[in-house]
Amino acid sequence: MKKTVYIILCVLGALIPTAVFVPFALENGLDMGLFVREMFATQVASFLSADLIVSSLALWAFIYFELRKRTIRYWWLAIIANLGVGLSLGLPLFLLLREISKEPEKRKRHVKRTKE
Repeated sequence: MKKTVYIILCVLGALIPTAVFVPFALENGLDMGLFVREMFATQVASFLSADLIVSSLALWAFIYFELRKRTIRYWWLAIIANLGVGLSLGLPLFLLLREISKEPEKRKRHVKRTKE
């Protein structure tokens, strides 16, 4: 169930921001200077941009501390997704990868219980 929710959030987290970014890119090209200026053009945009930047740093810290507890294959994809699309994809992708990494652990516990 968790994995399904995370997959749906990954799809939404990729499609919605991309649908907003594509018209900008088509009109302006990949003008990163303009993109950053527009990110901070108003107080509301500045608030949202600052919130996303800090939230992204929180995700990176979360990833770091989770990796110290367990091996999570392909964790770096969440960082790439965060930088390439945004937190809306990076966070659910990491949560999905983390959930997948727990599966062998769950199987071991299940086998151990059935043997007892």
